Amino acid sequence: MTFAQLRTLVAVAEEGSVRAAARRLVVTEPAVSAAVAALGRDVGQRLIAREGRGVRLTPAGRTLAGYAAEILGLAEQARRELETTGPLRLAAVTTAGEYVLPPLLKAFRGRHPEIEVSLDVGNRATVFAALEHHQVELAVTGQPPSGRALTGVPFLAYRLIVVAAPGTRPSDLRDATWLLRERGSGTRETVERFLAAAGIEPRSTMTLGSNGAVKQAAAVGLGVTLLSEQATAAEVAAGSLVRVDAPGTPIERRWYAVAPAHGPETASAASFRAFCLTAEARRAVAFAAN
Repeated sequence: MTFAQLRTLVAVAEEGSVRAAARRLVVTEPAVSAAVAALGRDVGQRLIAREGRGVRLTPAGRTLAGYAAEILGLAEQARRELETTGPLRLAAVTTAGEYVLPPLLKAFRGRHPEIEVSLDVGNRATVFAALEHHQVELAVTGQPPSGRALTGVPFLAYRLIVVAAPGTRPSDLRDATWLLRERGSGTRETVERFLAAAGIEPRSTMTLGSNGAVKQAAAVGLGVTLLSEQATAAEVAAGSLVRVDAPGTPIERRWYAVAPAHGPETASAASFRAFCLTAEARRAVAFAAN
């Protein structure tokens, strides 16, 4: 079992085909097939099976691919740990990635221009999976759920409000279409909890894949939604959206700096996590929101 073989299996799992994995790894298709076959012989299990013109991972292949992604992530983290000041791999849920991390990273880079930073933005499920597989060192999310190998430190408060097109009244909320993010999004989970607590059973819902799409849909009158004040500040100020005084709002929440619960922490990750807890970090985000 080699890192090259594990990397090949992960590529097949993520790309969905031998051809796409070969393009990604810049090798031939026979080389991909040979590497996966050799790995299968090593573990005594068949890892892929033919399906039409393509391939699919067997249950054993999916299991090993999950471990392979974690092993490769840990190997990369170990390499970075040995560097004096290595790159920093960050992830963030969509709202934090769009509205919190840009001013935060600008301030952080002002202190640490020597640290190269990369940022992946996705929904809550994607970000937690990246942390658990050690594909990133640190993430900015809402409170991490219990029962997962993650540890989080709260560092910044924010509020969620109901917004809609101008003219929308609180009495309209029960009959309105509620605009939701995709499944796996922390914002969607919060909206669903809010509706349940308020006793609102929407007559209809609409799912959209980004905060921008949700805001535009609300602005043209397709429905109402619950979003952070940071995400809606520009639209509310411009008058394209209005805040609706719904019972139970605003909802107070906090952003967390989240890391894997086990494994070494890189110097760059430690620096960023410590910076998140400073007054300078809070001022940077607050200034950007005004």
